[in-house]
Amino acid sequence: MHEQGEEEPLPPATTTGEHHVTLTERGPFMAPRCTCGWYGPARRSRPLARSEAAAHMADAAA
Repeated sequence: MHEQGEEEPLPPATTTGEHHVTLTERGPFMAPRCTCGWYGPARRSRPLARSEAAAHMADAAA
């Protein structure tokens, strides 16, 4: 498990051009954030936070 506030990078497939998404734990929540300025809501469900980050990357690649 990661320490509170530690970032968890997504797999390399979720890095494109100027977009690089990281997942940051905030207590019991995980929040996705991209280098382009996009960020998702903090979620208790880590799979949901990961899927929202993946959806952002898919939109960015389109």
